[in-house]
Amino acid sequence: MTKPVALVTGAGRGIGRSIADALSADHIVIRHYNTTAPPEGGLQADLTDPAACAGLVEDVIAAHGRLDVIVNNAGAITMSPLNSFDPSYADLLAVNVLAPHAILAAALPHLQPGACIVNISSMNADLPGRGAALYSASKGALNTWTKAAARELGPKGIRVNAVAPGAIDTPEAPRAPDLRDAFVELQALDRVGAPADIAGAVRYLIGADFITGAILPVTGGYRL
Repeated sequence: MTKPVALVTGAGRGIGRSIADALSADHIVIRHYNTTAPPEGGLQADLTDPAACAGLVEDVIAAHGRLDVIVNNAGAITMSPLNSFDPSYADLLAVNVLAPHAILAAALPHLQPGACIVNISSMNADLPGRGAALYSASKGALNTWTKAAARELGPKGIRVNAVAPGAIDTPEAPRAPDLRDAFVELQALDRVGAPADIAGAVRYLIGADFITGAILPVTGGYRL
């Protein structure tokens, strides 16, 4: 039986790398990156450019003839204090909101019933971080886009969901001990998360045939 083909954006490191590794057991995984190439190799694209998003999908179809799973993990995090404005904020919105739409627009003619999309959102969509209003707003917009796309694509048999991580430590960017302790104090579970926790949630949503339009929080019970 042919393995399903999965595209994971931002798979060079951290959460994206963990998701790609987890899916590789039973999927053909295409790892996208922008600046950090994964050791396994992958496809490079600057997702602030809609043409590059379309080209990424075209490359996957040219190589494999199909696309079954899209994991929109690539994201930009930029502080946006309210007393200033920087033109680079446009890139934040381009990667976090517009790129998933551009990728879907290019992929949709190739997606068959049973295909699914999983977006990586953030708990900041509901609990905005200080100094990060635009990042938080972009993830809120991604959540709304997830639900709207799920409603629109449901009749085609295509599911769209999102995972909203909480505090996740990655090998490349571990939190300072005092900041980690502050997060743990506000969580029901006595630890911060790991990339594998998000990868497990993504695998669950890929296999959950009757779930669509869901925003799954993976936060360790933050602020319960």
